[in-house]
Amino acid sequence: MFKIDKEFKSANISRTIRFTEPLFERLNIMASENNISFNLLVLQCCKYALDNYSKDNN
Repeated sequence: MFKIDKEFKSANISRTIRFTEPLFERLNIMASENNISFNLLVLQCCKYALDNYSKDNN
């Protein structure tokens, strides 16, 4: 299960990422509902995806 964690508060490597409008809106809403920054939510989503990645899905 995906849970919000604030372990990424000191993230300092900058990258540009392009989102589709619907995904951007969903992420913005989720970040707002959980009182966290958009950036922190994206980092959490990436970590969750990597931690739960299965090579069998390819």
